[in-house]
Amino acid sequence: MAKQAAYLVIDIGTGNVRVAVATPEGALLAVERADVIYHKDELYPEALYFEPGVLWQQIVQLSRTALAACGDAAIQAVTASSQREGIVLTGENGKLLIGLPNHDHRGREWEGQVNGKDHIYELTGRYPSSLFSALKLVGIRERRPELFSACRSVMSISDWAQYMLCGIAGYEHAQASETQLYDIAGKCWSEELCAAFGVPQHMLPELQQSGTIQGRVLPHIAAQFGIPDSASVVVGGADTQLAMQSTRPGTGDIVIVSGTTTPIVRITDSYVVDSQQRTWSGRHTEENKFVLEANAGVTGLNYQRLKEIFYPNEDYDVIEAELSRTEPAQCVASLGSLIAEEHAPLTRGGFLFSTPVSHELTRANFVRATLWDIACCIKENFDCLLDVAPYEQDYIWACGGGFQSTLMRQFVADMTGRTVRIRQNYRQASVAGGVVNCNLALGRDSEVGGGAESVQPRGDAQVRAYYEQWKATREDLKSLYVKPGHSTWQPA
Repeated sequence: MAKQAAYLVIDIGTGNVRVAVATPEGALLAVERADVIYHKDELYPEALYFEPGVLWQQIVQLSRTALAACGDAAIQAVTASSQREGIVLTGENGKLLIGLPNHDHRGREWEGQVNGKDHIYELTGRYPSSLFSALKLVGIRERRPELFSACRSVMSISDWAQYMLCGIAGYEHAQASETQLYDIAGKCWSEELCAAFGVPQHMLPELQQSGTIQGRVLPHIAAQFGIPDSASVVVGGADTQLAMQSTRPGTGDIVIVSGTTTPIVRITDSYVVDSQQRTWSGRHTEENKFVLEANAGVTGLNYQRLKEIFYPNEDYDVIEAELSRTEPAQCVASLGSLIAEEHAPLTRGGFLFSTPVSHELTRANFVRATLWDIACCIKENFDCLLDVAPYEQDYIWACGGGFQSTLMRQFVADMTGRTVRIRQNYRQASVAGGVVNCNLALGRDSEVGGGAESVQPRGDAQVRAYYEQWKATREDLKSLYVKPGHSTWQPA
């Protein structure tokens, strides 16, 4: 019997690394995952790192396990997606030096030393911050000079994984947008930006287009994984953009990706810069397309951690059943989500409910309030996006694990006033986007994702009242935890 054609997709998120085996039609044959292991770097107040060698061994083992679970798969291509803003530094002959995740902020101490911030925003579509790769490298240079001197190449995490597979260094354009060393309109590395941050341009590999063949799997790597060395290595890219591709949106559409964070992203055919500097702009993984983004912050992470507290052993069906029996106004939450109009995140949050504590207050009320907080923050950022670039469509696309909740889908539809469309593969959206890319690279015309279901906005007058209640709660918390004149939230 002939083996089934399949792809191997490596997806390195903020919390975990997944390896999936999928058919060209997007059917998942196997998925394996493990937590990414981070370490605190004591040389900085807010620094995390990972060991690339350890992560690579996890990828190898996960791949072998996934492939063993579907032994009749013939792997024709391998690709990678990863968290944005994260990077890996390599030295002479590809020596693995250090990996810096997106939530590493070792560059925060040097943010104030960056000159020409408005001009940098015009070039990069984002205000200079330690979130982005350039200031991570500044932090390495200033406090770990021996590591900076040893560095020969900097790659995004997905580009590094592809380098390990085929031995060819590259940097995908959407990932390059996250470095603040890349001229988005010019579609090239910027000599001016590299000079501004003091990063030698020779450390940055050649730019590569997502959905193209980068090379072939190295023979010794193919033997480690148990795949043929004829398999192509396909350029993947930033996980958010690949997740968006899985919904098969059109130019001008808005896609909400509910993962660890919740980006609300508009696909455009030109570079759009917000004059008020509220949004991010960058390159899409789709060639010659751009993205305009507002981000609601660590919403998905909040929800997952609260699920572990309130529902540690139950699945989502149990949660949904209990949520359906809760009253909306019994509990209201504000949990530090980001709003584009604000200059800094609210880093302290909480739940508000009437006292004395009602016997009707249950764990489901807290989870419902969390979902409502996420939906309200999505609305705020959605409205900001519309202020920058008006949106006439009556629908939005949605993907990511956060949309497992049917109530969450309804809340988002109600808050945005748009029909929410969701493909069948929404939970593994980055993997599905990787499949789309492999099909593109191999010239295969396979439709990934299946049909779409829709959730209509209800137009309920009570929705507005609940939204106003949420806004009042958020303002109450801000008044408690922010000092007048301060640009960061802190206890007053």
